[in-house]
Amino acid sequence: MATRAWQRLDRVDTEEGSLELRRRGDDFLILVDGRVLMGSASHRSELEVAVIACRPLGDRSGRAASRPRVLIGGLGMGFTLRAALDELPSDAEVTVAELTARIVDWCRGPMASLTDHAVDDPRVRVHVADVADVIARTPAHARWDAIVLDLYEGPYVATQRPDDPLFGKAALRRTIDALRPGGILSIWSEDREQAFERRLRSLGVDVRVEFSGRGGRRHAIYVAQRPLGPTSSRR
Repeated sequence: MATRAWQRLDRVDTEEGSLELRRRGDDFLILVDGRVLMGSASHRSELEVAVIACRPLGDRSGRAASRPRVLIGGLGMGFTLRAALDELPSDAEVTVAELTARIVDWCRGPMASLTDHAVDDPRVRVHVADVADVIARTPAHARWDAIVLDLYEGPYVATQRPDDPLFGKAALRRTIDALRPGGILSIWSEDREQAFERRLRSLGVDVRVEFSGRGGRRHAIYVAQRPLGPTSSRR
C-alpha cells in the first residue's frame, strides 16, 4: 500500500523563512524553510520540560495559598502547555508567549484535538510576543512560580552571542529575577551544552540536567531553582 503523502494545510512567511503546517492522517508537522521543527508523533521531551517545572506546584502542602503563576515560552503544537495544565491546580494562571500568531491559530484549529483544546483552557492567556520581552517586563509583585522555555532553538553556545536575548548571561539573570524565591526555570535543549550549563550555574542558582526518555535521541532539560534567599553571581 502506498504511503499517504503529506498535505500542506497552511503557510506563513516569517523572518526565518516559510512556516508550514502539514498533515498526514492524524500526524502533523511544522516546518520552517523546508526544515522540520516539530512533529506530533514524537513529543516526549516537550511534555517533560513542563512536568519537571509544574508538578511541584500541584502540591500545595507547605506552600503559600496564592495561586501558581507559570510562564511558558513557545507554544509549538501545544504539548508543553497541555502537560503543564495537567499538573497544575484549577486556580493556576498560565501565560504563553508565542512569537507567531498563526501558530496560535493552528493550535485552536486543525491541531486542537492533539491537546484537548489546551489553548482554550480558562487558566490560559496567550500573548503573541517574545518571551524575552515578557520576562523583562515582569514586575516584582507578579513574579512567576515557574518559567518553561520550550523554543525550537534552545541553548547553543557555538552560534549564540554572549548577549543573546534569552540565553546570554544578562538575559538569564533577568529570567531568574523574574521568578519568585524557590521558583523553577526549565529549559529544553536539543543537546547538552556544558558551556551554557556553566553560565547558568555562575548565577548562583542550583542547576541539574535531565534527559528525556531512555532510548533513541535524548534531549536535555536544564532545571534551575532560584534560592529562597538572595542569589549571588559567581565569576
